[in-house]
Amino acid sequence: MYVIGTAGHVDHGKSTLISALTGMHPDRLKEEKLRQMTIDLGFAWLTLPNGEELGIVDVPGHRDFIENMLSGVGGIDAALFVIAADEGVMPQTKEHLAILDLLQVKNGIIVLTKIDLIDDPDWLDLVEMDIRDATKNTILENANLIRVSAHTKAGIDQLIHTLQELLATVDPKPDFGRARLPIDRVFSITGFGTIVTGTLLDGSLQVGQEVELLPNGNKVRIRGLQTHKKNEKIASPGSRTAVNLSGINVDEIQRGQVLASVNKYQPTQRFDASLRILSSSNFSIKHNQTVKLFIGASEVLSRIRVLGKDEIKPGENGWVQIEPVIPIVGVRGDRFIIRIPSPGETIGGGMIVNPNPPRRHKRYSQEVIKQLVAYLEGTPDEIFLQAIQDVGFGSFETVSKKAKLESSVIKDFWKNLVEEKQIFQLENGDVFQKPNILICSSIWFNDKKNKTTLLLENYHNQFNLRAGIPKEELKSKLKLEQAVFIAVLNIFQEINFVELHGNFIRLKDYAPNLNPSQVKAKLSIIKAFSDSPFSTPSIKESNELYGEEIMNYLQAENMLISVGNDVAFLSENYQKMENWVIEKIELSGSLTVAEFRDKFQTSRKYALAFLEHLDAKGTTIRDGDFRKLRPTRK
Repeated sequence: MYVIGTAGHVDHGKSTLISALTGMHPDRLKEEKLRQMTIDLGFAWLTLPNGEELGIVDVPGHRDFIENMLSGVGGIDAALFVIAADEGVMPQTKEHLAILDLLQVKNGIIVLTKIDLIDDPDWLDLVEMDIRDATKNTILENANLIRVSAHTKAGIDQLIHTLQELLATVDPKPDFGRARLPIDRVFSITGFGTIVTGTLLDGSLQVGQEVELLPNGNKVRIRGLQTHKKNEKIASPGSRTAVNLSGINVDEIQRGQVLASVNKYQPTQRFDASLRILSSSNFSIKHNQTVKLFIGASEVLSRIRVLGKDEIKPGENGWVQIEPVIPIVGVRGDRFIIRIPSPGETIGGGMIVNPNPPRRHKRYSQEVIKQLVAYLEGTPDEIFLQAIQDVGFGSFETVSKKAKLESSVIKDFWKNLVEEKQIFQLENGDVFQKPNILICSSIWFNDKKNKTTLLLENYHNQFNLRAGIPKEELKSKLKLEQAVFIAVLNIFQEINFVELHGNFIRLKDYAPNLNPSQVKAKLSIIKAFSDSPFSTPSIKESNELYGEEIMNYLQAENMLISVGNDVAFLSENYQKMENWVIEKIELSGSLTVAEFRDKFQTSRKYALAFLEHLDAKGTTIRDGDFRKLRPTRK
């Protein structure tokens, strides 16, 4: 299914031509019929001889309604460029042609109407020559030109045949699985409720589906669908679609909003674009200039930040960052028009290259320009790489959407990018089956790796006796969410960059090491704990005397074993006591605190601390004043 649009000067017979083609008059407003002039968008449809259905958008030609015209031409596949034989090329003919050229509506037919008013064939030839001169170096330079009369029907069959041939060469609208419908009309019908219409892009809609209205994000449900007044269960990309919505009133929706699949689009108030200023314009675009932006069916005041130069002059192309005052919905490749608010004049247009840049760009950064060129002129793999570099990390689906590339295209280069480590897959699985799998760019990954190296080196130097940095502390310093941190950490381990030591992370092959003063402290501690092996110095006193770092180190290395209550023993003495307790109970069946105290010539404090530790450890179990071996001791 295709959609075509009319274009041309006021009163050149656009609506009458559509009526002759389809049998239906597109003017729907009472004022339009009274004034015999199209004011707002009109709609009709046609079935071609080959059975192909064709939606038609009829736009106003009067200069006062040019902005209504811009709401209707954004999603068309081809244009019927209408010029009246009795008047030839007129001012709005030129402006409409410029708009089609800026929007790159590459398929079109020039229709010379009202030929029944001209008796002199030489006049028609002169008008044709004038038209060819006007369309030179535009998208319609080589377009077919058909002479027609809507009143006598002369040329109508030839026009229909030419339309069929033209559209046979046009690729259908792609289905990316994420529908969006720029709303160009909102109304209500008694008994049905709220209806919105538009040209469906990038995905399908179906009855019963939950969708959202952007940019505000209101969730609504599709009650019914129609295409060309026929009820449909599913509406396909490229079709003129009427959507009956439940859960919302008609006064809550405006032209320019977008009906979209839930959570598939991120409205933006900043996007990067390539901009061309018409050579016929009387105005340049200067930095921070305010313009009217027309994209999809929306119209919004916006500020333009010029990148790489001071201004963009008539006839020039340039890079810009555009900041609408309210969020718009756009994707890479979407085209737009800009107009000066006063006087109302179309001065240029362009294409979105990055719909969601992470920040304001430095105006004269060559690196920024290089990135934008990659989006505009790059191969699919270069575009995908640029998209993931902008995102840093995200789901495969998010990056694909930003690059606006179909999975079938990405499959051609995905394996190479992963093998060359230009992209890292942070989770296991097939991204084409599970598009929510997280991926990241090599730049992002290496940045995290470099930051981790610096953090761990500093940590190891500052705390040379510690096993490593706590996981939570590293996650916090890297500013990563838990799932992403775990995924990155797994890759770090796979490439032998870091290793885990309990709940601590350290560089691969790192081991705590003692400086000369710490070696001296270690020997002093071991001597002190050896001199009184079973009535050892308290941990608190030792911390104060030798420092917590060395004491924690000796415990982490199992040279000292803490049993609680501020009591610790050298590991060999700990083992000696534990072995005696087990042997004693195995021989006599039980053990008292006093027996332990007397055996090791210590105080009740140490005896009780050690035996309660064995209880907690699961070696023994208390039974009144006695300790027995736990049947399932550890």
